Amino acid sequence: MRKWSKKGFMKAFEIGGLAFFLLHIFSFPLQAQLNESDTAKFQFRAGLSGALQQGNVELLVLRGRLEIVSNSQKSLVFKSQNNSLYQEFSGFRADNDINSRNYLYWKPFKKFYPFSMIYLQTNFRREVAFRGFGGLGYTWQVVQKAKTNLKLSASLVYESTRFRNDQFNESSYNGDNQISLARATLYLYAWHRLADSKLRFFYSGYWQPGLENIPNNRFQLDVGMNIPLWKGLNAMIQYSFSHEQVVTSSVLPDDRILTFGLSYQLTK
Repeated sequence: MRKWSKKGFMKAFEIGGLAFFLLHIFSFPLQAQLNESDTAKFQFRAGLSGALQQGNVELLVLRGRLEIVSNSQKSLVFKSQNNSLYQEFSGFRADNDINSRNYLYWKPFKKFYPFSMIYLQTNFRREVAFRGFGGLGYTWQVVQKAKTNLKLSASLVYESTRFRNDQFNESSYNGDNQISLARATLYLYAWHRLADSKLRFFYSGYWQPGLENIPNNRFQLDVGMNIPLWKGLNAMIQYSFSHEQVVTSSVLPDDRILTFGLSYQLTK
């Protein structure tokens, strides 16, 4: 078996990792969010995919997704979006992530409506052993038409993150592997149907400033396209950029990811 030097491994990781990121990597896919303001009583989407490569570059990827919207009552709607990823590159673990986003909405069919949310996350690449936050927010559905939709949200949450390292790019946090703080969130989400409604173009983004004296902001932007193929089966492509101001000393603050694949949706 070929022995890898540290320099050789890092070079192979850069080449193979870049190719992999451009082809098939975990992200928080927002392009196909199940809409909580739809009139369907129940919506469900699930996906499972993987990749195994051996030879000059060894690669193992397992990726899953489960999304549910329950609208059994006229006023209260529950939505849950869950993603997971496990990835190994030449025997080295690169990702082992879980992302669970859960919402409870009150009358989301109106132009303005309140909501509560709870997020549970891990992120191996960013050395996040566990992150949880929850809070309350308010949504304004700016445009609701057959071929276009745009909504704005604002919320206030309390967040606690436990890292696998206690050294950060912001020295004020050094010595403690847990950071807890309140955050405000501004969120934009929109989609537009193009080419006689055959294509669905979407974009979303959020900004989360930390509400304390130490600057601790977070930003993400997603842009993509959803293409229907056959009876609930869709192809998609998405580009994501994310920035986290405070990270551990061994982690870069920015991530750029290109994702494409297939999804399936059942609406009853």
